[in-house]
Amino acid sequence: MAGPLLDFETEMFLSLLGCDGLLVVAEGMGLDRILLQFLRVYSEPGSLVLLLNATAPEQEYFTEQLRVEGVTHLPRTVTSDIQSTERYNVYTEGGVLFVTSRILVVDFLTDRIPAHLITGILVYRAHKIIESCQEVFILRLFRQKNKTGFIKAFTDKATAFSSGFCQVERVMRNLFVKKLYLWPRFQVSVNAALDRHKPDVVELHVSLTPAMRAIQSSILDIMSACLKELKRYNPSLQAEDLSLENTLGSAVEKTIRHYLDPLWHQLGAKTKALVQDMKVLRVLLLYLTQYDCVTFLNLLESLRSSQKNFGSNSGWLFLDSSTSMFVNARSRVYRIPESKKKLRTEAETDKPKPSFPSEVRRELVLEKSPKWEALTEVMEEIQRENQKSEQEPGSVLICASDDRTCSQLQQYIKHGADWLLNRLYTRTIGKREPAGAAASKATSEEKGKGPIEKGSKGKEQAQKKKTKSKKNVTRPSLTLTQMVGKEKAEDEGVMGSSRDEDELTDDERGLELDLSSDCYYGVLKTPLTVIHPLKGCTDPHSLTRVLHEVEPSFVVLYDAELSFVRQLEIYKATRPGKSLRVYFLIYGGSTEEQKYLTELSREKNAFEHLIKEKATMVIPEEREGREDTNLDLARNLEPANATTNTRKAGGQDQPKEPSRVIVDMREFRSELPSLLHRRGLDIEPVTLEVGDYILTPDTCVERKSVSDLIGSLQSGRLYTQCLSMTRYYRKPVLLIEFDPAKPFSFTARSDFRHEISSNDISSKLTLLTLHFPRLRILWCPSPHATAEIFQELKQGRPEPDAAAAQAINAESDTVAESADIYNPGPYDILLKMPGVNVKNCQALIRNADSLADLTKLSQDRLAEILQSASNAKQLHEFLHNVADVQAPGQKARPT
Repeated sequence: MAGPLLDFETEMFLSLLGCDGLLVVAEGMGLDRILLQFLRVYSEPGSLVLLLNATAPEQEYFTEQLRVEGVTHLPRTVTSDIQSTERYNVYTEGGVLFVTSRILVVDFLTDRIPAHLITGILVYRAHKIIESCQEVFILRLFRQKNKTGFIKAFTDKATAFSSGFCQVERVMRNLFVKKLYLWPRFQVSVNAALDRHKPDVVELHVSLTPAMRAIQSSILDIMSACLKELKRYNPSLQAEDLSLENTLGSAVEKTIRHYLDPLWHQLGAKTKALVQDMKVLRVLLLYLTQYDCVTFLNLLESLRSSQKNFGSNSGWLFLDSSTSMFVNARSRVYRIPESKKKLRTEAETDKPKPSFPSEVRRELVLEKSPKWEALTEVMEEIQRENQKSEQEPGSVLICASDDRTCSQLQQYIKHGADWLLNRLYTRTIGKREPAGAAASKATSEEKGKGPIEKGSKGKEQAQKKKTKSKKNVTRPSLTLTQMVGKEKAEDEGVMGSSRDEDELTDDERGLELDLSSDCYYGVLKTPLTVIHPLKGCTDPHSLTRVLHEVEPSFVVLYDAELSFVRQLEIYKATRPGKSLRVYFLIYGGSTEEQKYLTELSREKNAFEHLIKEKATMVIPEEREGREDTNLDLARNLEPANATTNTRKAGGQDQPKEPSRVIVDMREFRSELPSLLHRRGLDIEPVTLEVGDYILTPDTCVERKSVSDLIGSLQSGRLYTQCLSMTRYYRKPVLLIEFDPAKPFSFTARSDFRHEISSNDISSKLTLLTLHFPRLRILWCPSPHATAEIFQELKQGRPEPDAAAAQAINAESDTVAESADIYNPGPYDILLKMPGVNVKNCQALIRNADSLADLTKLSQDRLAEILQSASNAKQLHEFLHNVADVQAPGQKARPT
């Protein structure tokens, strides 16, 4: 199905097969084909190969491809469904295994996996290895226990290495590899192989309409103004990659957060609002070229109304450029007759509300998308080509950015632009029209027939996307709900989605193509025409599946996507005997074109940066860790051994028991277990109901980040956790980890008041320490500092018992020290009595078995116990004085 490897792909495969390393390939240049070749080689009982970082749909795709090629020993997936006692047998059966990272860490630590039998590890998406604590831990455990197995890593995100100091070298260090293999698109052998069998490419530079061009100019002016304001408020943002050009090709809000994150808690509302505005403006640019005039205007009007309804204030809405944008956006949808313009002007003078007097009638314009007309021309040309050909008509694959665009294209091909735009208008802006302001609707000359059907009488009617897959479609994420925080999104039809299921006719349900993807839209049977989204599918390989199953002779790229363009190049090169024509539709001189060119430029610059870094990189000989000289594999055993018994008996050293920490299974998502292991502490993973780390039989630690701490304090969960730790351990510890590069405060300076509220986070933390006097709080600036503190806390103390820690639950007995404190109910009541505090309550508990016994103690005896005459008087009066308050309905006492 995937076709044989090309010459340069074979060269990639052989170079990495012969020597471990990191393979960096240009995006879309068949990285999955190279990985699949490795899986094919190692899918046999004599090997045991682990694949890291592959998602469930990718695992399914690779397995299916190997099954089609006749591989008998197929890869298997190891999840929590397989019992821990059975996993050893699965490992020893060999082949390729997909194992979740958490299971793999635990199995390495508990020696449940035969590390010496592992042939090697394949690492997918290797650019994420720095932020993936579990994968780094797995590779280090593997190399400590296995010096002969291979480590081969793959990635197609060269841009991920362009930021940060020595990023690629840090990745290679974590991977334990010495070789860096770079394969950009401009590599000589890649160019030679792909140029030999190039597809026939027809570039159609579609012109924006005057109104679209004016709107684009307005949005860019507003973005430039917002970016200038951001840099004025925050001088740290003076960076090259925050130019207006670069913000078009990436998620601008993520780039800005990258620079502002260490100071985010200190930023004012103005800066945060500007970041949000930049995100919304980038969405507007996308909608302008991606969707129709009605959808764009509906988004604009919704943004304006949300500003009023939610009380937010985006300053850009009141700029001159914003006014121009609204005027041009409305002119694409409707116009007001000259005689009524005065009325409209008066209606809009004071408030930005799109309401008009009832006598103002709108005349619909409903400007057609220029790309729709270009698509019609392309489809007519394909029909002519198929009619000239003596062979079977070539199938057609139309690719658009997302599911919503695909749905609109399907409806446009079937019904035509007028039907679609009128329907969208009726469902959106038309709903908000006041009575008497109904617009005069435009009608299609051939109502109910699409532009393709008009020119092909003998063709089958356009067909609907198969309904059974509808529930699996992932909708595009750029919705008004996410931008402005609306509680409820509008009807799907408002944003141009497919027809409702109950509107489908029996004839429209007929096109059930035998395709594995769940996201395609079937349009025509003859020639077979399928529309498929480029992004947003639940299966990342769904487009690849459709490409190989449909085997189109014509591909129409309604939207440009870099990786798929290269995928088409490889698809054609692997089928040199079959014709392939690619129609490339793009708005000339638009931000869409600029975004595509920016992506190309960024990747090219990233590879050039990697090439220079590779030329100057110094790699130590022991980097691969095959010898014990690699310091990254060394464990600092001295501090851990210092905690053990070193007494001599009969002149001989006693055998040293390794120091260990019991760790809750859920904690392996963090870096701390890996750092503890590196410091020489043995890690024993179990499932704990109380605490996250057990350092000694008496010491239990609950770890919290600052955000977790705030959330747990507000929800009350932390109180419950501290209550459990205090009941079952003599030394409960609350560990709070924070990033020293990101200073924080529980209360903003603007919120400081003369009166402190009990709802403040700082107040809740104070109350927590008062209520649990034995609770100790550790503030640690990093996991490295935490590991060092843990090691110090364990020195000279006995080792914890995993079975005992795991057995502790709500029904367990409390520790001996807590047994005379709890019942927690009477204890809580005691602490609330006058004269009693956390310092003297223990003395009372030792001298009174119950609250009833407490009432029998005299004031002098209380003064002796509490060591305070005033506290004793307060408590005694509270216990014995009769209340003077008269109960309802009760007669007054005689004096």
